[in-house]
Amino acid sequence: MADKRPRVLVPTGYGLNCEEETAYGYRLAGADADIVHINDVISSPKMLEDYHILALIGGFADGDHIASGKVHANRLKYRLGGAIEEFIENGKLVIGVCNGFQTMVKYGLLPAIDNRYRTETVTLTYNDSGKFEDRWVHLLANSDSKCVWTRNVGAISLPVRHGEGKLRAGSGDVMETIVEEKLDALHYINPHTQEIAKESDYPYNPNGSAMSIAGLCDPTGRVFGMMPHWEAYLSPYNHPLWQRLRAAGKLPEQGLGLKIGMNGVEYAREKLL
Repeated sequence: MADKRPRVLVPTGYGLNCEEETAYGYRLAGADADIVHINDVISSPKMLEDYHILALIGGFADGDHIASGKVHANRLKYRLGGAIEEFIENGKLVIGVCNGFQTMVKYGLLPAIDNRYRTETVTLTYNDSGKFEDRWVHLLANSDSKCVWTRNVGAISLPVRHGEGKLRAGSGDVMETIVEEKLDALHYINPHTQEIAKESDYPYNPNGSAMSIAGLCDPTGRVFGMMPHWEAYLSPYNHPLWQRLRAAGKLPEQGLGLKIGMNGVEYAREKLL
């Protein structure tokens, strides 16, 4: 089974722009990845049956008009929704990064409380800083979460590149459920205290996200979205402090972001092949 490679579908088009590094990351993680224009997927939704992971990538879908990810979310929901939801029901995995995460919450795929995948209960809106944030941030995976993608990730640094990353819920009950069901899979932390950052703790929380949430999963743990870019840290030399890390003997053998992609690939290999 170890030589079998899960298949990853990486849809692109309409301003999305992280397809090459995303596909490369999955190939490094041990999967086969295909970059396909979203119109071709919509034209042939049955192609999803040939894949184990659906990767919704970062970028600026439809120019971020109306709200980041909103137009693309409606495109997926109303033209491909049945196939995507069947994909999830069949035990497969979906991940969204940055614009992909924005798309997922506006579709309703996350947090999907009570497995309601078409009900939007949270959103990602304008950063409190009032500007586009392009910086490396410090993160901590919730070890109690069911999230497949963040298993054994622990503390990690990754870059964010977004103008609308502030998580907000439609009601306090939604946030309570997210915490109770441990759907808060990834948090921004203060690197000096190693504790979850306060909402106002800028720049450690780069956007003012509620409870400093950087990533959410659904109740199955297989559907996950995150604002930071795991696929931007595939090599140890991607890290801005790699020279300092090397001098201290702490330079990793591979980019730590790769662990997130590997978690999804390993799960697919174990459960779906």
